[in-house]
Amino acid sequence: MMVMMKAAVFVEPGRIELQDKPIPDVGPNDALIRITTTTICGTDVHILKGEYPVASGLTIGHEPVGVIETLGSSVQGYQEGQRVIAGAICPSFGSYASQDGLPSQDGGCSCHGYKPMGGWRFGNSIDGTQAEYVLVPDAQANLAPVPDGLTDEQVLMCPDIMSTGFAGAEAGNIRIGDLVAIFAQGPIGLCATAGARLRGASLIIAIDGIGERLEVARQMGADVTLNFREVDVVEEVLRLTGGRGVDVAIEALGLQSTFEGALRVLKPGGTLSSLGVYSSDLSIPLSAFHAGLGDHKIITSLCPGGKERMRRLMNIVAAERLDLTPLVTHHYALDDIEKAYDLFANQRDGVLKVAIKP
Repeated sequence: MMVMMKAAVFVEPGRIELQDKPIPDVGPNDALIRITTTTICGTDVHILKGEYPVASGLTIGHEPVGVIETLGSSVQGYQEGQRVIAGAICPSFGSYASQDGLPSQDGGCSCHGYKPMGGWRFGNSIDGTQAEYVLVPDAQANLAPVPDGLTDEQVLMCPDIMSTGFAGAEAGNIRIGDLVAIFAQGPIGLCATAGARLRGASLIIAIDGIGERLEVARQMGADVTLNFREVDVVEEVLRLTGGRGVDVAIEALGLQSTFEGALRVLKPGGTLSSLGVYSSDLSIPLSAFHAGLGDHKIITSLCPGGKERMRRLMNIVAAERLDLTPLVTHHYALDDIEKAYDLFANQRDGVLKVAIKP
């Protein structure tokens, strides 16, 4: 008799629903994780809206916290019953891209060439985490034990949001004393703000249009908050920096307006670190780009994954350098995930992140 589980499944654009699916079989390099907490990401909303295509019938979600239910025969160093997380990006570390230092792009190689973003498998190319169970491939490379004493909510941001936000600060190469502007203070932008503080920025300017998010940005390390509904952000950032511009601007939403604003506040030779998921073509304004002669850098990042990345992020939490539990604003049972999507996709009730518990 086939054993079934509940899972949030993409049916068609505008429709994700809870369905029964078989619990996956465990291969020698896999681990079956019983999910204790997961969440909904902005990327899942892009999938829901049909802005990012995935196969109909796919289980959505990529942020797992749980317990090892079954280990594959080749997986060593772990035990069943152990609390673990796995990164949203779960690369094999055996591909050309991984061995070239880009495990997030772990697409391997075929006669059709490389597959961008191939390291992002959960809820993209394989069944994801908004379910009672998830199968973690290449488990020995991707499972990270949760330190004793940390709650699910304390580590829930590590698989994606924290890793992505920090990647924006890291890719921007923020140095001690740098001036930094972060455009958009959703969950990823808030983590980018925290990452900028940990990297040693001396002035962190957080930008958003929602006052409550700007208050959280202060908690995450912002020195100045700007509401784009009340001030000309570009003008104000240039004033705050004495006309010099910022060393690093981080874009954390994926809109033309935020991308362009980030470009316009850069100093000559500054870096635009882009984290947003864009759903339409971008244009680069000639004046902000200085006709291509401004020595600017534009760099993009996909969430770094793997057990070592997760270990480092959980160390930050365990050492009390950063508390991301204020980002978890709502809690839902898996049975109510369609209601959770409705809340999150429409950004009601001050939602930042929701904890989904089977």
